[in-house]
Amino acid sequence: MEIIFTNSSHNVNNALLCFPHEPASCLRKPRFFAVRVVMYILMLPTVLMTVLGNLLVIITISHFRQLHSPTNFIILSLAVVDSLLGSMIMPFSMVRWVEGCWFLEDIFCKIHSSLDMTLSIVSILHLCLVSIDRFIAITDPLSYKMKVTNDMVVGGITIIWLFSFSFSFGVVLSDVNLAGLESLLMLNSCVGNCILIFNKQWAVVVALVAFFVPGSVMSCLYLKIFHVAKKQARVTMGNASEIKKHSSEQREKKAAKTLGIVMGIFLLCWLPFFVATIADPFLDFSTPVDVFDALVWFGYLNSTCNPLVYGFFYPRFQRAFKIIISKYVFHLNTGHLTL
Repeated sequence: MEIIFTNSSHNVNNALLCFPHEPASCLRKPRFFAVRVVMYILMLPTVLMTVLGNLLVIITISHFRQLHSPTNFIILSLAVVDSLLGSMIMPFSMVRWVEGCWFLEDIFCKIHSSLDMTLSIVSILHLCLVSIDRFIAITDPLSYKMKVTNDMVVGGITIIWLFSFSFSFGVVLSDVNLAGLESLLMLNSCVGNCILIFNKQWAVVVALVAFFVPGSVMSCLYLKIFHVAKKQARVTMGNASEIKKHSSEQREKKAAKTLGIVMGIFLLCWLPFFVATIADPFLDFSTPVDVFDALVWFGYLNSTCNPLVYGFFYPRFQRAFKIIISKYVFHLNTGHLTL
């Protein structure tokens, strides 16, 4: 989700315009060539890592039947969402930030903004779904397989997609987020501009729906998970040998580390953006463009990190990745390696 303002001027050199032959063209972003090159060098690997990392997760879960579980189907769906974000949204956002211009038609601006908002919300809600799945697995392990089935997971994912799609496209295409901002939009109206802004009411609504509500659910569930895991570890240590006590302590530390990484990356990536989204309308949209774009890309980084957190962190995924890369990338004989 992006917020970009570009001022237009007609009495400038054509080289500074997004569309030199268009009288109402927006101004290009005044950046040195070297700065643009550095920005592309930094962002292109991020785009590639997002797409390729999530594709590796998709291929791995699809290839190994041992990984066909409700939890991993959620991770598979999350990887699909994040790979779409990396391939369909991030490249266009990169060019728009670096060049300060939108070079496609206005209708594609609407579609891009709607899809950007949709995929970002879907990705965040998938993380919330993972936390719900883990909460049930830890707090009620005996009936987990009866409560969480593949059909239930597919149903939950379908609801997430339908809600995110209808909410995002509904807001962007109806322009309800622009009510009361007509004079501001007129001042920033030019060819080559692509704006997604929210008035005060919708800034709060979008932030609540897309981040603060699911983020609060995730935080509460993970705190509960950590509490239950810690309690179970203490019970185990009270009735086990010294070796088992050590093993139990290690599991507790690993669980705490995992939850800390999950919530830490999620909050680090998305909290600054949504705080700015709420604050900006109340500050008369005074947040610098580059600051907002940087916050947008911090949010995107969550999709880059998801394969690392939900894939590379677990030993079974690590072994699966090694087999896939060895066999299909380096064409090595993996023998009878199993997960």
